[in-house]
Amino acid sequence: MTYSDSGFIALIGAEAPTAGDGEASLEVDVDERHLNAAGAVHGGMLATLVDMTMGAAVRSVADGEAAATSQLSVTYLRPGKPGRLVVTASVRKRGESLTICEADVAQDGTSLVHALATFALVAS
Repeated sequence: MTYSDSGFIALIGAEAPTAGDGEASLEVDVDERHLNAAGAVHGGMLATLVDMTMGAAVRSVADGEAAATSQLSVTYLRPGKPGRLVVTASVRKRGESLTICEADVAQDGTSLVHALATFALVAS
């Protein structure tokens, strides 16, 4: 199953990340639906975007194994606003059963989020 098949990615108004060779990217236009009470892009939305994009990067090199997030650390650098977000992810280290991936979210060329995650690789 891909993200586009799951329905969840459509629920948040995005399309499936593009991925290959341990890299992935996703672009999404956020609007008022994605904002928190302070008027900034909701932190949960940003965490979801980095998790999905990093998962796609890991799956692109996972040799048929399923990738499950086992740890996610998100550093929020500045608030986002309505408009286009660009998410990029890259696999940094691949072990026998764990893979480390990093991601960034940018808006108008300014970094909003940096994330680091560990993914468990399991036979699918």
